[in-house]
Amino acid sequence: MEYDKDLRSIQEARDLMRKAKTAADAMAGLDQAQLDRIVQAVAEACQANVVPLAKMAQKETGFGKWQDKVLKNLLGCKIVYDYIKDQKLIGVLREDQQNGIVEIGIPVGVVVALIPSTNPTSTAMYKTLISLKSGNAIVISPHPSAKQCILSTVKIMQEAAAKAGAPENCIQVVTEPSIEATDVLLRSKNTGIILATGGEAMVHAAYSSGNPALGVGPGNGPSYIERSADIPMAVKRIVDSQTFDNGTICASEQSIITENCIRDKVVAELKRQHCYFMNEEESEKVSHFIMRANNTMNPKIVGRSALHIAGMAGITVPPDTLVLITEHTGIGRNYPYSREKLCPILAFFTVNDWQEACDLSIRLLQNEGTGHTMTMHSQNRKVIMEFAMRKPVSRVLVNTPGSLGGVGVTTGLVPALTLGCGAVGGSATSDNIGPENLINIRRLAFGQMELEDVRAMAPDIDFEDGPAGETAAPAQTHPQITEADIERITREVLLRLRNMQ
Repeated sequence: MEYDKDLRSIQEARDLMRKAKTAADAMAGLDQAQLDRIVQAVAEACQANVVPLAKMAQKETGFGKWQDKVLKNLLGCKIVYDYIKDQKLIGVLREDQQNGIVEIGIPVGVVVALIPSTNPTSTAMYKTLISLKSGNAIVISPHPSAKQCILSTVKIMQEAAAKAGAPENCIQVVTEPSIEATDVLLRSKNTGIILATGGEAMVHAAYSSGNPALGVGPGNGPSYIERSADIPMAVKRIVDSQTFDNGTICASEQSIITENCIRDKVVAELKRQHCYFMNEEESEKVSHFIMRANNTMNPKIVGRSALHIAGMAGITVPPDTLVLITEHTGIGRNYPYSREKLCPILAFFTVNDWQEACDLSIRLLQNEGTGHTMTMHSQNRKVIMEFAMRKPVSRVLVNTPGSLGGVGVTTGLVPALTLGCGAVGGSATSDNIGPENLINIRRLAFGQMELEDVRAMAPDIDFEDGPAGETAAPAQTHPQITEADIERITREVLLRLRNMQ
């Protein structure tokens, strides 16, 4: 009997999860040294194929530039590997002899990894390496529009892992992706944790699945150029970020905020570095391509060059244009330029001072991108710290390109392609996700005292009951404990604890 595609996809997902559970049990029997040999083999195999996989990803999705996807692939395998290779995550991690605590790293089991079309091959590499490093099996659910390049990446990793002695089926992938198959993966009883990178609806589905999930919401980071900034360098970094793979990393800048006192210099420098300021009519034409009718980002502009987008919109720009900029925008769900765009388009705002910039940044982030990332360019540490303390983001990037700084390439952050948005952004973590997020800590705790020792901490309290059958003595026979008594008892308990150490 021939089943339709959706039914085949559902059955495949169920089969993959059963096999993954068996593989996860086998992985749990490996020590850190054995896991590290597998991780090294997979990382090296990926490094040997970064160029063809980058070209394949660009050709299949149409997003970005293959040359920049090569660097993304190197992030996903080499940079990530170099960062995690010496970490110990499985087995005994720490011993606290004084307090009688031993911490033991335990794999979560099966990682379900949802892979976006914007960074397909690099994200598949990254999520697989951190899963294997932490002793887990992984099942990859590819975005349908990037299926072939992800399948090719997984095949390379599977072959390398097998040669290194990895348990069978520790790396698997859905070959017929569908919404229904993804739902099976998310809700499976064998799912240990979900790594969700993609659209807002998909991340919401991951958090609604009933299984643990680490998801990433949309980015919409403003970039503030403060009056003390090195303006040419600030503009260079923003342009570098916007043109790197045509802005497909979610930490990339989506708007510029600067001050009136330096506005003319910033505008002149942006123009000098091949940014085109659209007039009101041109901005209106381009705005129709940013969002779809359902008010979600239009995939036709994602990862496309400024020239390509201008051509779609029917506007004429200089042939060396790298970024499109508009000053004709408000802030809100119905103002496309104030939203996440994932392409070389920027909104431009001018304020009087850093306090206004601070408030405007918060408005932009609350409109979309709360908890994610923002950038700023400044030499004024006081202002930098004010922004760090007040902004509802998990990363404030200073004097660095947003796209590369957010993922840990040009900063000291954990190199990652899944960037947590914290509680304010509806995420379970604000971390750049690494292998340490994919283990549980089991704590071995040795007894430190007996019940009698605990009672001895409160010598003024009578713990004895009366004779059997007697009711408790009337409350008035014992004076009530006052706040002063509680404070005195607490001090005595703390003193006894210190003396026992």
